[in-house]
Amino acid sequence: MEFKDYYQILGVPRDATAEDIKKSFRKLARKYHPDVSKEADAEARMKELNEANAVLSDPEKRAAYDQLGRGYQPGQEFRPPPDWDAGFEFSGRGFSPGEAADFSDFFAELFGGMRSRPGFGAAPRGRFEARGEDHHAKVLLDIEDAFTGATRQISLRAPRSDAQGRLTLVERTLNVKIPQGVHAGQVIRLAGQGAPGIGGATAGDLLLEVQFRPHPRLRAHGRDLHLRLPVAPWEAALGAVISVELPGGSVKLRIPEGAQSGRQLRVRGKGIPAAQGGAAGDLLLDIEVVVPPAKTPQAREFYERMARELAFDPRQEERV
Repeated sequence: MEFKDYYQILGVPRDATAEDIKKSFRKLARKYHPDVSKEADAEARMKELNEANAVLSDPEKRAAYDQLGRGYQPGQEFRPPPDWDAGFEFSGRGFSPGEAADFSDFFAELFGGMRSRPGFGAAPRGRFEARGEDHHAKVLLDIEDAFTGATRQISLRAPRSDAQGRLTLVERTLNVKIPQGVHAGQVIRLAGQGAPGIGGATAGDLLLEVQFRPHPRLRAHGRDLHLRLPVAPWEAALGAVISVELPGGSVKLRIPEGAQSGRQLRVRGKGIPAAQGGAAGDLLLDIEVVVPPAKTPQAREFYERMARELAFDPRQEERV
């Protein structure tokens, strides 16, 4: 996928004000609108302009795009890193699936998951009220927090326009209680931490979507935990009982006799614990037989003896 430089498309500098962006878009739209333009590529150019304007005219999307696109050139190969939008606080404004589909794959990759969320209403007796919009943010937690629960300081960045119409990022820090048993994709709701209401109505909520940071050993899928399990050749050949360390404590498990690399063992109920008495996830272990190196004369002698006495050919089945 190629990187799109929305600033170049609209012909404005990266520090352009909201008014600069509006003026440039209107000027170019008059030139390339398919109903009036005589340019051969008017329809394609107008689609590009609409996409660029949809991002740069929205302070939230523009702030996220600015951080993500720093250092990239137009047409350069581009893939957004995992969880690139973590820590950005977005309002409920978004795009319907149909609107997002009108734009490029580049746009859909970045913003296609954002959806419009209504939040306005009229109060009785003609007095206008509007509940504050819910705000949304992705936060990254450690898998260990799912086992114990925790209170974490979460820093969020929200874009604001200053008096000159230039984009700035405002950061706030919240103390958030992480419940035991939280899993990736779960939403933690903080009541009243969204946008303020209008006309005395209640403030919106802040919805925090949980994702886990990469772990050196563990990978979560729902409440299940996946773990690569290195075993010695004698443990795989003869069977063994070994101990595996997990955030919630150690687990003893039996390696069956004759286990091979690639075999998966399941230990039920030893994954991420469930909240409020539900079912815990499972622990899934992928066996990997690790062969000791022949670095010493004794080790080489041992392997030479095995080669003579075992007469084992691991490729025999491939020749049948």
